Amino acid sequence: MTKKTTIYDIAKKLNITAATVSRALNKNPKISDATKELVLKTATEMNYEQNKLAQALKNGKSYNVGVIVSRIDSNFFASIIRGIEEELFNHGYHVIICQTNNNEKMEAENINTLLNAQVDGILMSISNINIDKNIMFKKLLNKKIPLLFFDRKKSIPGISSITIDDFSAGYKATQHLIDEGCKRISHLSVDRNFEIFRDRFLGYKQALSDNNIPFDESLVIETKSNIEAGKEATKKLLKLQNPPDAIFSSSDFSALGAIQELKSQGIKIPQEVCVVGFSNEPFTKFMELSISSIDQSPVEMGKTTARVFIQQIKNKEKHVEQKVVLEPKLIIRKSSSKQNPSK
Repeated sequence: MTKKTTIYDIAKKLNITAATVSRALNKNPKISDATKELVLKTATEMNYEQNKLAQALKNGKSYNVGVIVSRIDSNFFASIIRGIEEELFNHGYHVIICQTNNNEKMEAENINTLLNAQVDGILMSISNINIDKNIMFKKLLNKKIPLLFFDRKKSIPGISSITIDDFSAGYKATQHLIDEGCKRISHLSVDRNFEIFRDRFLGYKQALSDNNIPFDESLVIETKSNIEAGKEATKKLLKLQNPPDAIFSSSDFSALGAIQELKSQGIKIPQEVCVVGFSNEPFTKFMELSISSIDQSPVEMGKTTARVFIQQIKNKEKHVEQKVVLEPKLIIRKSSSKQNPSK
């Protein structure tokens, strides 16, 4: 078994102290550039590998940041991670990605794993709001490890969040459908215990109210964010005595399911029923019947999350909770454009 090179081996070869080697490897400003260059060159030649974990324990900084999302195979979350990585890389940080599959136990395990890995902070979109997570989050705050929420959040004093204006998004989508002449607008919601889905629903309701359209509870269906759920919800809506002439979905996937079900029943889109989704997933623009959707600017959300984290690291003693709200954009395509069906 080959013996690992140590800083003492490098020091012996260069006839300098091990402390000087250590400072040079850690880019200490007190060490001259010439010495740093010589030590780094020698370390490379001798196949020296720094123990990152030992360094983290020694100086309290690992330059690793944990990112927790519900699903990695989602374009939305993948784009957020991309934004976070691009921004943090410029500051010398690396990202450790964890997914929860919307499982609370897995989320708690991810947090503990990241703590054991000595991460400098955790950026996360929470997986479930139904249980009290304050104990886990307080554990992070007590350890003075920065915690930031993006997209799905829980309002906890001292924890910053980066979201879009979901109320405005729900309002814009509904107002667009009203402008297209729709009167019976259905809303496919996701669990409204989450602030983001509750705000989308409230934006939808407000747009109806502002246009003197009565709110009808039978047109609101809580469903999961997948194609099959969208199909099943649409079947229920079409069985109503007075079915909808538009569907605003809190998810592009359930919107796609709605479109598939409408087509299977011979209903013309957008002539008879308009559809608007949420998240601007890539498939929405590439389909023959392109789907109108709310764009959440996920890359920008990721970059902003990373910037707020960097600010928090730099001002650890004067940490100020930040609530950053990004403006959503409505992308109008064929599925909802009665006025201009060639869109």
